[in-house]
Amino acid sequence: MTAAAVLGDAAAGPPAIGLPDVLARSALQLRLDRKYLLPVPLLPALVGGLAGDYAALEIDGRRLFRYSSTYFDTPGLLTYRQHRQDRRRRFKIRTRTYLDSGSCMFEVKLNGTRDATDKRRTPYEAARRAELTAAAERFLAEALLSEYRMNPPEPLGPSATTGYRRVTLVQRSGTGRVTLDAGLVCSRPGRRVEARDDWVLVESKSAAADTPADRLLRRMRVHPVKISKYCLAVAVLYPGTASNPWRPALRRCFAPTG
Repeated sequence: MTAAAVLGDAAAGPPAIGLPDVLARSALQLRLDRKYLLPVPLLPALVGGLAGDYAALEIDGRRLFRYSSTYFDTPGLLTYRQHRQDRRRRFKIRTRTYLDSGSCMFEVKLNGTRDATDKRRTPYEAARRAELTAAAERFLAEALLSEYRMNPPEPLGPSATTGYRRVTLVQRSGTGRVTLDAGLVCSRPGRRVEARDDWVLVESKSAAADTPADRLLRRMRVHPVKISKYCLAVAVLYPGTASNPWRPALRRCFAPTG
């Protein structure tokens, strides 16, 4: 079975929660993130162990959703280099398309204080997800000026697209969430790389530094890693690009030919 198939089967176990209930609890745009690379055989134990504390997001009877994110960067990959150098004032620019519903958002992810993530987003036209509209440029400028007192870098254009399938688990007595992503595909014009199919990217997102999901993962001896789907995508789509911080993750996530 593929990782996405195992993920879909595991997600059938927890109770369901609808999107309105999730949004009513917390949009969780300012948060702490912990990321883990989980071997697929451990996935049922993780989801089963969380079923008492978390519910699975369900929309129209579906729990496994298709996502596509297009990232924007300068020709010199400025935002990628900021992340590689672990700059305090760093950011990502992307559109995120929810392929099952057809909806789309333009998002600016800012690195906040104490390594918190401040995600700012606005609705976007899905047909234009691979371009920056004038409205998106204004939104980006406002976000960077308000947080960093800086203007957006120029010029900006699409640098990488990631596609994957996701299950979202929502804490039943709190505001934390856990996302589980499988089947990562990275692409740009003229190049496409599929990740290995024996792992799932787990992200624990909460306002505090520890959740039932983090504690269970520790008991399973799965430890947090510093990883970014965008940085992985750039590393495999632009041969020769320096990628020192993510080399162990790259070896785990992609076949040698990738």
